[in-house]
Amino acid sequence: DVQLVESGGGSVQAGGSLILSCAFSGATYSSHCMGWFRQAPGKEREGVAAIDSDGSTSYADSVKGRFTISQDNAKNTLFLQMNSLKPEDTAMYYCAGRDCYMDGPEEFRFWGQGTQVTVS
Repeated sequence: DVQLVESGGGSVQAGGSLILSCAFSGATYSSHCMGWFRQAPGKEREGVAAIDSDGSTSYADSVKGRFTISQDNAKNTLFLQMNSLKPEDTAMYYCAGRDCYMDGPEEFRFWGQGTQVTVS
């Protein structure tokens, strides 16, 4: 089974930066499309960024130009570089994955436990 473990969250002042990592195991990483999601207290979960097996990326409008999703296929690791952080970026951030070839574009079946990001 696919396992995802996030790390890198923490507390930072507005304008600061953080890098989130997600370690992938249990399947072939290169056949999975990955994404970052977040959920703030009292709000619905929202997609932040996604990356497909061909490296193409997409971002929520709220983070475009500030966040960058990337991956290291050799290390089975997903990253989210977050710059110019704002208080409204405060949320639990989750790594998620789907089989690029068997699952639909919104069918993220595998989820990490989340890592908290707090911006003050």
